[in-house]
Amino acid sequence: MASKLDQLRAMTTLVADTGDLAAVARLKPVDCTTNPRIVLKAVDAPEYRDVVEEALAWGRKQSGEVARVAAATADRLAVSVGIELLRLVPGFVSTEVDANLSFSIAASVARARQVIDAYKQRGVEPERVLIKLASTWEGICAAQILQGEGVKCNMTLLLNRAQAVASAEAGAFLISPFVGRIYDWHKKSGGEEFTADEDPGVRTVRDIYRYYKSNGIDTIVMGASFRNTGQIEALAGCDRLTITPALMDALASEGGELKRILAPVAAEPRTLRTAEDGICHWFVSEVAVDIKHPDPAGPMDETTFRWIMNEDAMATETLAEGIRMFANDLKILRRKIAERLQ
Repeated sequence: MASKLDQLRAMTTLVADTGDLAAVARLKPVDCTTNPRIVLKAVDAPEYRDVVEEALAWGRKQSGEVARVAAATADRLAVSVGIELLRLVPGFVSTEVDANLSFSIAASVARARQVIDAYKQRGVEPERVLIKLASTWEGICAAQILQGEGVKCNMTLLLNRAQAVASAEAGAFLISPFVGRIYDWHKKSGGEEFTADEDPGVRTVRDIYRYYKSNGIDTIVMGASFRNTGQIEALAGCDRLTITPALMDALASEGGELKRILAPVAAEPRTLRTAEDGICHWFVSEVAVDIKHPDPAGPMDETTFRWIMNEDAMATETLAEGIRMFANDLKILRRKIAERLQ
């Protein structure tokens, strides 16, 4: 019998959550995702030595204050890492917009356009690049603008149904629900372990997937941030799954049947809200959140989105923590490059 990895490959598009070129060449995923931490690791990785030196040589030719040049060089390196990964995969690479722009629509859009232009200048067409944006209200609004321009967006740090609904209404190409970070928060909060079926991260992705499929939503669901193979197996059949090489290798070493859990079968449309007397009941957690809304049948608006996020401590805290972590990784990357530029 085929390994569980090969069985998974037959029902789900596999995406490598890594910048490890050797692992990507060996595991043969369809796409790759990157983030500031992956680019930071590339600075000291022997396989990226020439790429890093090229970026540093480019940076030394730029004029201006050190911090600005270091930031521009870090941006060039992020694109360079993406290009190296694209040499090994047939599909997309995801490149992240600076996390410190997560609360500015205009700045996020401008940075995304710069990323796309940087790839184009180096021979990579936009069709192969996904722009990663944090699933804040501003990030989702930026995605709506970019999607309208033909730029495909990957909504990262997605943690609940409200973010998923708003991202779909914005026309986002893909969402990345963070299974592991949802699991981490609940484990820390309640101090309990979960079976795969009880895992709150797994349940969140299953719910979003079924909502999308039953309502004919085209936005791709890509489970992300896994802590163990059990979480991955519990989402077998999801549109895409982005997985670290270590977990891919673990699945490759396991035999036995891998049961398909998710499939885009026809189903009755699922609703996340009902309306009565001007009150919109949003079913975005285990209980309904009641919100007065001028048009309960209309799309989610900013007030509704922010209130639902406010009511979801896990999503609010985990989103904020994730943005801080990515912003800090970017800060360290720029500081390290500034030192190397000297």
